[in-house]
Amino acid sequence: MCGFSLFRGAAAATREGAIMKRTNYRVLLAVCAAVSCGDSGAGSDTNSASGSDSSPSTSANATETTAGTGDNSGTNGTTAGTGGQGMTGTTTAATTAGPETSTTTGPATGSTGPDGTSTTTDGATTTEDGTTGVEPPDCDNMPPVMPEASYLWAANSVQGTISKIDTETVTEVGRYIVRPDSAGSPSRTSVSLTGHVAVANRNGGVTKIYSDESLCQESNGMPGIQTSTDNQFLAWGVEECIAWHTPMNYASQRPVAWGLGVQNPQTCAWEDEELWTSGNNQGGSLDIIVLDGDDGSIKEQIAVPTGGDGLNSDFYGIYGAAVDGDGNFWGSQLGTSGKLIKVVREDMSYKIFDTPDGPHWYGMTVDSDGYVWLCSNTAGRFDPETETWTTAAVGGWTGCMADVGPDGLLWMSNGDGVVGVNRETLQVEKTWAAAGSYGISVGFDGFVWAVANGSTLSKINPETGEFTTYSGLTGAYTYSDMIGFALAGVIIPQ
Repeated sequence: MCGFSLFRGAAAATREGAIMKRTNYRVLLAVCAAVSCGDSGAGSDTNSASGSDSSPSTSANATETTAGTGDNSGTNGTTAGTGGQGMTGTTTAATTAGPETSTTTGPATGSTGPDGTSTTTDGATTTEDGTTGVEPPDCDNMPPVMPEASYLWAANSVQGTISKIDTETVTEVGRYIVRPDSAGSPSRTSVSLTGHVAVANRNGGVTKIYSDESLCQESNGMPGIQTSTDNQFLAWGVEECIAWHTPMNYASQRPVAWGLGVQNPQTCAWEDEELWTSGNNQGGSLDIIVLDGDDGSIKEQIAVPTGGDGLNSDFYGIYGAAVDGDGNFWGSQLGTSGKLIKVVREDMSYKIFDTPDGPHWYGMTVDSDGYVWLCSNTAGRFDPETETWTTAAVGGWTGCMADVGPDGLLWMSNGDGVVGVNRETLQVEKTWAAAGSYGISVGFDGFVWAVANGSTLSKINPETGEFTTYSGLTGAYTYSDMIGFALAGVIIPQ
């Protein structure tokens, strides 16, 4: 089925339905939850967990953290890892669900076409030989088939792991090493249309992890599937929800972004998914790579020159990445004179664009209208059609991500919380506090997420500013499409 977390419980029906009504995207999710759409294929904050329990806080405009005394530490590299278990509370947002709706199908009446096939109003078809089937869904007007649970994936860079956070309960339900030596320094995470995560290690290498335990494979010789279910990670080789790891040898490998793959016309599910990444080989070029999402093998690779008319030749290479609705790759560079690059998936051709002078560009995202955004203290909007920039000083800082639809805001980190910027006028409409912010994401239920550079993350109600925190991360650093909403948003009809 294709229902998503928007309809998983009372918490997902909050804010009096405002978010569900304001975009066609969420209306389509509502329709998809009611019918069968096919099955899925598959500033810094220096708070530290330090092995102690941290209790959550829920606040409209303030942060409160209470330290506990628990100790959940284990031995690094055996069956348990270090890092405290952050507890979570509940938001004080309203949880009133709207009235239930139902759809009644009328009698099966219809007409016969010239090829002898009759079509009835209940969606069934009868062919000349008398067989009856069901017409395939209209995938162009339907949201992607998605898993039933939604997770945020935060990189614990210091620990060499990533955390799996349930977006409804704001609890950690898994933690995973993402390189055999635990020394990868993971940063960017990206979630595919089928819900699985990939993470790039800044020190080289990419790893995919299954979000659905039923897909995890027996590999360690022990009965059953061994996988983490809380903030304790299992040793490499014991954990069985690691789908694959592709080693790479780069001085800097920051970006990772899932592509689209191929949509199954019978189920609308996305199959044969692809993954983009880039590495700096410090040899006068940057590699931009397309990986096979099923096994991690390299499908396509190009080398883009640095210096001169090419990309900047700094250490970081490409810093942020996202994919547009046509499956093309967009990569940005860090700093005041960084470049923006587009790689066309069809033929791997590319074009490099200058960025506006002045701001120290940091975060980036692609929105549902196809605009590319760069973020810092300034919001920069790039129109791929006219190849022009529009900028405005908005008081941002690092990461950013856009909500969908004509009134969906661009949400940006400001170090302490988030600012919501009108994507048309570039005026700040909302400013909300949180328990620190660095990376920003938007959830499928409309809540905004801020991950601090440290141990905390916040789930923020964009209408009221109320937020819930989780404080069990370990040296976290994440700003990317860590829930998967941005990728889903660029392919949904608006």
